[in-house]
Amino acid sequence: MNKALLIVDVQNDFCEGGSLEVKNSLNIIPVINKLIDRFKKQSWPVIATKDWHPSNHRSFASVSGGKVGELGELNGLPQIWWPDHCVQGTKGAKLHPDLKSVDFVIHKGSNPEVDSYSGFFSASGEATTLEGLLKKQKIDTLYIAGLATDYCVKFTVLDALSLGYKVIVIKDGCQGVNLNPEDSQLAFSEMMEKGAIILSSTKIEI
Repeated sequence: MNKALLIVDVQNDFCEGGSLEVKNSLNIIPVINKLIDRFKKQSWPVIATKDWHPSNHRSFASVSGGKVGELGELNGLPQIWWPDHCVQGTKGAKLHPDLKSVDFVIHKGSNPEVDSYSGFFSASGEATTLEGLLKKQKIDTLYIAGLATDYCVKFTVLDALSLGYKVIVIKDGCQGVNLNPEDSQLAFSEMMEKGAIILSSTKIEI
């Protein structure tokens, strides 16, 4: 069994004080850092995804003309309008400085016409470089944590499962946006239904 730790979008703009901050997001960083240490001790790869948007990304309310948090449509797909975030080359797009170093970074969301929650594919099905990297590393099992439970973590997990990976979601290593209070719990339930294992970091045997 070849394992990898996949850390989803722990970037400044999604952390407390960022333009699209997830409440209590800083609580997950010590959890993830301990996992990074454990994976590196075993020489298993640690991979991070990053939203990497151009400044004219059409999911931004400022570009679309919509209101932040409202649901609209982008290229025929439902789209929540977001505040500007994780713009390429800005401080907001950097991984949070408290996060320990990772081995690989996967960029997503660079096409201004399409949003991209999953680390594997954009909403329109364009592939990132993630699966190619996992195949090269002969990875079959993914441990996934990060931001946000109800968006980028969920869609990354669902795509990983559809591609045939065994997936363990680290519950205390995730935090949700929760536009609706129950969104994170619904996301965990959906991931479980599709085959993911949901575990606390203290229960993980590596």
